[in-house]
Amino acid sequence: MAEDTVAQKSFVLLSNDDGVTAPGLLALAQALREVAEVAIIAPEHNWSAAGHSKTMHKPLRARPIRLADGTEALMTSGSPSDCVALGLLGLLERQPDLVVSGINLGANVGSDLTYSGTVAAAMEAVISGVSAIAISLDTYEAQDYSAAAHFASYLVGRILQVRPRERLLLNVNVPALVEQEIKGVKITRLGQRLYRDALVERRDPRGRLYYWIGGNPPEGVPEEGTDIGALAEGHISVTPVLLDLTDYSKLQLLESWRLAFPAR
Repeated sequence: MAEDTVAQKSFVLLSNDDGVTAPGLLALAQALREVAEVAIIAPEHNWSAAGHSKTMHKPLRARPIRLADGTEALMTSGSPSDCVALGLLGLLERQPDLVVSGINLGANVGSDLTYSGTVAAAMEAVISGVSAIAISLDTYEAQDYSAAAHFASYLVGRILQVRPRERLLLNVNVPALVEQEIKGVKITRLGQRLYRDALVERRDPRGRLYYWIGGNPPEGVPEEGTDIGALAEGHISVTPVLLDLTDYSKLQLLESWRLAFPAR
């Protein structure tokens, strides 16, 4: 009861990268309403693999829309990170206690984080001083989002109850299983993603070359303790992420090079 009382007074901003009409967003909005007040700002179309892009050289537009169940939302012309920035910079009447991004169709594990618009939306929140969660479902086909939405609601409730002093950026991946088959939750590190990209060359009707980046879906090394390993075992993966990309192990190596500005 105490957790519910705290959570119901809280305010959560919800976004995604699959677009405002994506079923994962709707499922997440419905689940989160049980633990907090929810505002939705999401892109008008799919921004998968957009990374942490930010619109700087053209205007952004936002207009109200209703989701399939009548839920009110704001739809923007911007990227996922734009959506969060717009909300935190004043499009919302008050600052959210937490930002949640998802539910993404397809896992975001390992080096996927550098591509993911879902994770970028969460990163934008943390940069602005608000804790955030990115949540993804480990499938590329339309599925039942209920297990992922249920866990997201539970995790959001716990965070709003604890209210940690440190900003959190959590990357959550849920196996594409029914709730009864999910084995549990593991706290993990990022694993090693294996990409199978291929260059596809085509010609347009005028004979000019154009290209697609195609190939098979990425795979991963199911190492124990990693997000990829947890999913392979049927566990939900929760990975705490830092925005500090410094490779500390190489600092001493570079210092040993005694780099200097060369004289001409």
